[in-house]
Amino acid sequence: MENITRLTPLKQPIVFELEGFDVPPGYGSLLFILALIYFTVVLLGNGVVAFVIIIDKNLHRPMFVLVCHLVACDLLGGTAALPRLMMQFLTGQKKISYASALVQAFCLHMYGGALQTIQGVMAYDRYVAVCEPLRYPTIMTAARLHTSCALAWIVAFILIGVLFAFHINVPLCGTTIKDIFCSNRPILRLACIPTPINDIYGLTMTWFMSTSVFLIIAFSYFRILRTSIKQHRGNSGINRKALKTCAPQIIVYVIYQIATLIMILSHRFPSLSQNIKKFLGIQFIIIPPVINPMIYGLRAVTLTVGMDQCD
Repeated sequence: MENITRLTPLKQPIVFELEGFDVPPGYGSLLFILALIYFTVVLLGNGVVAFVIIIDKNLHRPMFVLVCHLVACDLLGGTAALPRLMMQFLTGQKKISYASALVQAFCLHMYGGALQTIQGVMAYDRYVAVCEPLRYPTIMTAARLHTSCALAWIVAFILIGVLFAFHINVPLCGTTIKDIFCSNRPILRLACIPTPINDIYGLTMTWFMSTSVFLIIAFSYFRILRTSIKQHRGNSGINRKALKTCAPQIIVYVIYQIATLIMILSHRFPSLSQNIKKFLGIQFIIIPPVINPMIYGLRAVTLTVGMDQCD
């Protein structure tokens, strides 16, 4: 157990204190402004993409419906972490109630889980679109599309819900969370007793979700590449079009995995300052929500312009 400050379990209401960044005097306002600008970019970027997809009938197709779900996922992650971080910069207030800590932790884990399950559905959609183009309208019907999207959220919700169900009746003996936001492990490090079931389930769930999504994406794009080469061997233009259709999702998936890898590797270098470690540790929340709308927004603009030219 880490950070146990007392021997007897705490009683509700419990109020945690986030360790947060070590902000030098006088720099809080500047960091608040920078975080506010970034948060505004996240809201505007994702909001504009969702708005354009909604109002442009040319974009009312499965791929962009899935993009809207990805937008919702990015907004969930951004709004779960950034507003409270901004208040830490502005006021120095790092206290958070037990209930608010669990809500924030659940939302952040839900963001990471849903981002992956939605990408799995997107890979399947691209596989059917490229490998079964004639059957695509009958396979990816509106009902099947919305069912797949709902399942992506439900699977993530159940897996994360079970993770946090292990918090029930766990006695806590500490109040300082050694991070800048709340998540599963930092909270349970304050437990008075070992929590092996949560540890095992958390690792198993993470491995299962990451591996399953990776296999779905790898299988889908392997088949897409194979089909494109086999059926259009002499037509490089069609091959490029197929790859261009699939490229945005591959880029989004790789960006998220790189951001997650940075977070993991940051804990393997003890020589790094705590502020740098904490900053690297939030890249999985900072990078995707601002990059994803740029990638899919550019794709939407390209498709819309192409449609206009055809008309």
